[in-house]
Amino acid sequence: MTFHDARETRDPEIRERELLARLPAQIAHARAAAPAFGRLLADVDPDSVTSRAALATLPVIRKSELLELQKGARPFGGFAAIGWGAACRRVFASPGPLYEPEGARPDYYRLARALFAAGFRAGDLVHNTFSYHFTPAGSMMETAAHALGCTVFPAGVGQTEQQLAAIADLRPNAYVGTPSFLRILLDKADELGVAVSFTKAFVSGEAFPPSVREAFAARGIEACQAYATADIGLIAYETPAREGMVADEDILLEIVRPGTGDPVEPGEVGEVVVTTFNPDYPLIRFGTGDLSAVLPGSSPCGRTNVRIKGWMGRADQTTKVKGMFVHPGQIAQVVRRHPEVTRARLVVDNPGLNDRMTLMCEAAGGGSEALASAISASIREVTKLRGEVAFLPSGALANDGKVIDDLRVYQ
Repeated sequence: MTFHDARETRDPEIRERELLARLPAQIAHARAAAPAFGRLLADVDPDSVTSRAALATLPVIRKSELLELQKGARPFGGFAAIGWGAACRRVFASPGPLYEPEGARPDYYRLARALFAAGFRAGDLVHNTFSYHFTPAGSMMETAAHALGCTVFPAGVGQTEQQLAAIADLRPNAYVGTPSFLRILLDKADELGVAVSFTKAFVSGEAFPPSVREAFAARGIEACQAYATADIGLIAYETPAREGMVADEDILLEIVRPGTGDPVEPGEVGEVVVTTFNPDYPLIRFGTGDLSAVLPGSSPCGRTNVRIKGWMGRADQTTKVKGMFVHPGQIAQVVRRHPEVTRARLVVDNPGLNDRMTLMCEAAGGGSEALASAISASIREVTKLRGEVAFLPSGALANDGKVIDDLRVYQ
């Protein structure tokens, strides 16, 4: 069997229609069962949200905002549709603390699909080195492995020599954890003369450069990665094609301009925003704070869902200038006031150790002194700070998702 299920190879138009058809009911459920969405979406008619354009009119709930909202209404800020009891098997804490529920449904985080693409199958013994306390990573991977029929050794973090002793005794064929800890295990195994039995690995939680992948492959370990969060679960996953990451079948994924809820053009870098169909934690337009971009076409592996490039940095580029915070949303607000500006980036530097802001703009017609003066006035009105304006040729700004580029150097 090549695919986890038949949905992975659906006609993209059929997939899009089915996802959009599910959207009104999920919005209605979120409004009715999650008090925070009851307030945020009070004026929204769920039956009218049947397109991506309609979805894009709803507010984005960003992770940083969710943390503050939770502080005012513990434990979940009114965003969960379940509370303590059989429906909520576990509650986890991420730094902040930000609390997330784990519902009772099998494979709650939907990561079985990603493990399957990485070659995990029923009968595998999985050595799970993600943490089992406070944060959900250990449980995320264990519940996915169980859904595939795997057995799990809950190794957790640290205790390298004890882990190697268990590996020598049990001979697990699959590893789950960060790529850096797998390197540590392999190096220590070489030092102690212990044979490592892994033939496959599923890694996440940090960067996984090609050089590390190749080093694992040289040891006979084929490794794949995925992009998931505690709030959403699986967002996208790598396949044997190794060309980007394929989006999960049970989310609606958008790429928006950082600081806004406005979808970018296909291929442009922006913030990953996800709507989930999870009935227990029905997050609508959840801004992950991560940057990525959509890849054109379908994966050579045969999966037809949209692909993203993977993690490309953080969207929250807020900086402080002369004691004042400047946010990407403020720069978007400035740009919206001037339709002639097609793209812009605020560059912050400090010549002579004096903070300076310059809005680098691509503008129709190349710009003018009058337009520069008007933009400068908007910068001052929106940010309460003085800012210079410089015009660049069309296409001069890199497609990297940066809205604020802080180049200050302190010596």
